[in-house]
Amino acid sequence: MGNITPVGNNSIFEKARKFDDAGREYWLAREFQDILQYASWQKFSSVIDKAKEACRNTGHKLPDHFIRLDKMVSIGSAAQREIDDIKLSRYACYLIIQNADPAKEIVALGQTYFAVQTRKQELLEKPEFKNLAEKEKRLFLRKEMTQHNKQLADAARNAGVIQPLDYAIFQDHGYKGLYGGLGAKDIHARKGLKKSQQILDHMGSTELAANLFRATQTEEKLRRENIKGKTKANIIHYEVGKKVRKTIAELGGTMPEKLPAAESIKKQVKKLKPK
Repeated sequence: MGNITPVGNNSIFEKARKFDDAGREYWLAREFQDILQYASWQKFSSVIDKAKEACRNTGHKLPDHFIRLDKMVSIGSAAQREIDDIKLSRYACYLIIQNADPAKEIVALGQTYFAVQTRKQELLEKPEFKNLAEKEKRLFLRKEMTQHNKQLADAARNAGVIQPLDYAIFQDHGYKGLYGGLGAKDIHARKGLKKSQQILDHMGSTELAANLFRATQTEEKLRRENIKGKTKANIIHYEVGKKVRKTIAELGGTMPEKLPAAESIKKQVKKLKPK
């Protein structure tokens, strides 16, 4: 299919996105079938059925995410015939791509794209996040990061990452994937931080969000694939970080190592405390 990972708004998934009259985004299943390289609608329909089942199991309403369409298509000589199609929400696309053939390169890319973007959308739509100022967003995301780092540590422990040194190496692999090969020490140096200063405490909301996506996606992958062994866990963390980085590039974002260090969030906490 040629280059399937263009940067900026030319991402193949972004180009396929449409908007209805109310400004709601959607994708068409027939186009999504072509993007994911399924030769027949019948085979792709079985993937959609699995996605619908997953949608029901998570408590979402199908009509909110899978809207049936009937449309006319040209079959030559000015003749037309009716075919069925489906308007897919971003969440529907996420579920479809989670149930598609992971051996396809475009599916692997799409899993990262929709996982990150769906997480981002969920976060941005949270009432407690939507109207926050930058300082408050940092505090919110830092708390989320603390919570999900605990869950990530638990998933890593289940995979065999037990000792503190092993966990530090595991975390470094995630940073190297997301930061273009830079480990924790390199990031400290790049951001002008002291050894005693925690990287996460000096991240702005954009950088914290990228790391939050890295942590949540790694945790889910470790659990979903029942990864065992320190080496495999390290590779997974690196790969997830690298894919999140690739998604940032596709969306035209700034690479995390190029974002400036922010004032210590601990100082922000003190400033926001009532006197």
